[in-house]
Amino acid sequence: MPSPAASRFIRANFTPSFFYPIKGIYYFATHRSLHPLLRSRLLPLTVLSTAILAILFLAAYIPLVAFLALFHFKGSAWVNATFFLLGSGNLLIALLFEAMFVDHTQVDIFDAVMVAEGYEDLVKNRRIVAEDYDESDPVKRLGSREKGAVFAPFSVRQLIELMIFLPLNFIPFVGVPLFLLLTGYRAGPLLNWRYFTLKGFTKQDRKAFTHRKNRKYEYMWFGTVYMVLQLVPVLSMMFLLTSAAGSALWAVRIEEEERAAQEAHAEREAMPEAYADEPL
Repeated sequence: MPSPAASRFIRANFTPSFFYPIKGIYYFATHRSLHPLLRSRLLPLTVLSTAILAILFLAAYIPLVAFLALFHFKGSAWVNATFFLLGSGNLLIALLFEAMFVDHTQVDIFDAVMVAEGYEDLVKNRRIVAEDYDESDPVKRLGSREKGAVFAPFSVRQLIELMIFLPLNFIPFVGVPLFLLLTGYRAGPLLNWRYFTLKGFTKQDRKAFTHRKNRKYEYMWFGTVYMVLQLVPVLSMMFLLTSAAGSALWAVRIEEEERAAQEAHAEREAMPEAYADEPL
């Protein structure tokens, strides 16, 4: 058993947030009510993203490897060229397809998971949720989305930063991890945008919440794992939707922590002050 000091250090410095994009895959796979949301989008998006990646690799992979081999160690040019083209493909797919084809589906997935996990009170802030508690399918309980509903807003700044960071993949060994961490740092808070909307956060609220000492790095690790999944050929489109489930599960954990902290604070405020004799 770790010592109390070691336990405090682990609680203060370890975050499970990196696990939630993976947890979203398992949750999606084991909750059949979400599957129709995937089937309606998966085939066209998979075909389109596969075609883009195939064109990129056929046209640019070998020339890029030959260029990187001029200043890379043996073998690293192949790795860095692979990540550079996967990142470029992710950028093109994001520009061309994500906002048009999957954002509203991601909203439905996020809201359905929140309802299934018992947080329909938050979802009701933005859309109708049917009171049919005998209905086991949370998707069917969801009413129409509110006007302008988005899972993650289209961010010109994020896309520009992605283009700026892409050349990091040319750096041997450290370039790829740096690229993933930096892009993940920016992506993490955007992936919980729907949660912030349900909470009614203003821009100042979002900034204060995501820049807390513990939250800032939690979102970075969440976003980094999400970026890794987005670089998986063919399956990246599926991971766009499963990550919405992972984002909702992460929001559920955050909400549990926030409500527990508020209850503890309320209990402390309600406790009577300790009695002390008045001085003679």
